[in-house]
Amino acid sequence: MRQVFKRPESLKLVPFRFCPGCGHSLIHRIIAECIDNLGIREKVIGIAPVGCAVFAYDYFNFDVIEVAHGRPPAAATGLKRVMPDRIIFSYQGDGDLAAIGTAEIIHAANRGENLTVFFVNNATYGMTGGQMAPTTLSGQKTTTTPKGRDIKTSGYPLRVSELLATIEGVSFITRTSVDSIKNLMMTKKAVEKAFRYQIEGKGFSLVEILSPCPTDWGISTEESIDWMRSEMMPVFPLGTLKDKFSS
Repeated sequence: MRQVFKRPESLKLVPFRFCPGCGHSLIHRIIAECIDNLGIREKVIGIAPVGCAVFAYDYFNFDVIEVAHGRPPAAATGLKRVMPDRIIFSYQGDGDLAAIGTAEIIHAANRGENLTVFFVNNATYGMTGGQMAPTTLSGQKTTTTPKGRDIKTSGYPLRVSELLATIEGVSFITRTSVDSIKNLMMTKKAVEKAFRYQIEGKGFSLVEILSPCPTDWGISTEESIDWMRSEMMPVFPLGTLKDKFSS
């Protein structure tokens, strides 16, 4: 009998504890599959901050370090510089990377650090109560914007990938999604490419992944997929924003 499915070696044999409909479990599996395909599991070190990303050490079957909120790029820089043979990646949410860690991500990118960053954008602070994040859409209701985000007082949704793509030290920036089989496959290609660029010493790469959060959005799993397509993607369009080495 031909085997058509197996658990990636880079995932532990434990159940995910994410909310129903959350995209983190899909993204974890994609990262694990890419690490297995590249044969780099024994060389990988993941870095997770506070937030839903903090559970990474429970699921990935390789070394994972937890650091303070917003600080993964700084910790990753230190690790990569003292252990340049290791493959270092950070796994960060939008509140972590785009608010608390804005300085860290910008300056790591500006230095062109040879790192891989996975940026999960669900337009909310997921674990801490569904507050407004930098990526929260205009008019979007959260626990801290019950009447909807008001751009006059809270500003506009922050397009991190577009900002980072202007930085000279960046090699690869792309935005993908987990809303469909097609986009899951595109996400997997982007994740593997970002790892390959680090392996080849090509510098800083970031993959932004749009992900559903039905619990904090207050809608069903099915509705969350539709909402991603109708509301999030017009503000955060999918596609590659920068690739220094594309042929």
